[in-house]
Amino acid sequence: MKKEIVVNAGIGETRAAIREDGRLVELFLERDSHQLVVGNIYKGRVENVLPGMQAAFVNIGLERNAFLYVDDALEHLNGSDGGIGRGRVKSIKDVLTEGDEIVVQVAKGPIGTKGARVVTQLSIPGRYVVLMPTDDHIAVSRRIADDNERERLKAIAKKVCPKGTGLIVRTLAEGKSEQEIAQDCRFLLSVWKKIQRRAQTQPAPAVLYKDFDLTYRLVRDEFTPDVAKFVVDDDGAYRTILDLLDNFAPAMKRRVYKYSGPKPIFEFYGIEEQIRRSLQRKVWLDSGGYIIIDHTEALTSIDVNTGRFIGTTNLADTVLKTNIEAAREIAHQLRLRDIGGIIIIDFIDMDSDAHRRRVLEEFEAALGKDKTRSHILGFTNLGLLEMTRKKVGEDIMTRLQRTCPVCEGSGRVLSEATIAHRTQREVVRRAQATGDEALLVVCHPSVASILIGPNGSALHKLEQHTRKTIYVKGAETLHVEDVEIITGDKKTVEERAFPVRPGEVVDIQIEEAHITNPNDGIARIEGYVIDVEGGGRHVGQRHKVEITRVFRTYAKAKLVAN
Repeated sequence: MKKEIVVNAGIGETRAAIREDGRLVELFLERDSHQLVVGNIYKGRVENVLPGMQAAFVNIGLERNAFLYVDDALEHLNGSDGGIGRGRVKSIKDVLTEGDEIVVQVAKGPIGTKGARVVTQLSIPGRYVVLMPTDDHIAVSRRIADDNERERLKAIAKKVCPKGTGLIVRTLAEGKSEQEIAQDCRFLLSVWKKIQRRAQTQPAPAVLYKDFDLTYRLVRDEFTPDVAKFVVDDDGAYRTILDLLDNFAPAMKRRVYKYSGPKPIFEFYGIEEQIRRSLQRKVWLDSGGYIIIDHTEALTSIDVNTGRFIGTTNLADTVLKTNIEAAREIAHQLRLRDIGGIIIIDFIDMDSDAHRRRVLEEFEAALGKDKTRSHILGFTNLGLLEMTRKKVGEDIMTRLQRTCPVCEGSGRVLSEATIAHRTQREVVRRAQATGDEALLVVCHPSVASILIGPNGSALHKLEQHTRKTIYVKGAETLHVEDVEIITGDKKTVEERAFPVRPGEVVDIQIEEAHITNPNDGIARIEGYVIDVEGGGRHVGQRHKVEITRVFRTYAKAKLVAN
């Protein structure tokens, strides 16, 4: 497997992509306007203690107070008053009181209307180890499989770690010497001493420690020996990476490249298109099947369908092949989109227990490539696969997109016919409420065509009902649900209604032949129809035309010789 890191350092935004065999598997995003807070350490002040929720709200200087659950606050208790253990704590009030100043770390960033979640058990990551200054636990990454290596690293960690302090040995430490691990530990201890000094002098709320920027984190966490190439398009970032590698891994400097091609780096590597596809609700499988990914407040649901795939043998084999392919793709999408929380997967129904086990094994194997912890609970009685994936912040879709202000996240809007009939009712109401003789309806052209009707029949009926002169004007810039109704005297409304005037020369594209007189052509200005005499033979071409007559629903025009 060929693994690459590609970095696009733009103005106010840095993007990083991890590719495996040319396929985008992870995307990182950092913006000046939206700094990530996960991993940051703060000195906070307890604002509210809520026994009913067994939690407290802590002011750490962010827009919304952070949430601290009782189990995550016990380290504060044990650190300040060693006489009470976890088993004796009955209420959050046994741990905290309003006004307390505590040191906390953000474990989960703000999501939607929810504030950040914080803990008092601190951790500071290095390249080879993670320092836990408030814990004395020693652990080794589960990804290191060799038992002898695990014991060696554990012995080194115990030797280099000061008493009362904990260490987690990271995967990158495999094969590293005691000197390299000790150096990493010493650096982290110096960082912790700085945090302690700031905690003693800074008033709450205050930032005591910020995790490093994206470029540093990529070198520290992602630039592993299995990465063949690290490509960046910015001179400053390129030099920074080389300087960091002087300390971390000098031998890996030869794998770092500065991109200077004519195309934007993400476009050159095909990453922009892969990002675009990653934001789509429907994801096609190579076989012709597809998956549908839907997000709700409570969970993410994923539905698997055979689509265009009809198989070659029997139904059971077709279903199995589709589900296996979907399982691999779902694991990839979870990692790429960084989807967390509760996830429900509706695979195509399988009658065979052996087939279900096969799909589950393939899914677990695919999830093994994901560094984020996940837990599969198994199939329910309804045949749905339940799982969870650790959620530490907003997923990529949430960071790149926003909720539609029209549909408010439902993914659906009212149809043109619904809007047209709703507008008709509003026109009747406005006509009854005003003494003005005319009304102008400005709306999307597709809605305007329904309001007007064939040969103006719908508009004529509406005028008869209201006894008012009604003009309809299409506007391409309006959303289909946006409608504006203007009332006034006939002359004033008419001036606003028509986009053209008799004698005016305009440059337009003739879109189609007239349905009843093919010799004439049809053009449109903001949805308003222009009937061009003799324009039928110029369909698809742009021409200058002179407006000859103007009517409420269309205008007549003639070609102007070039």
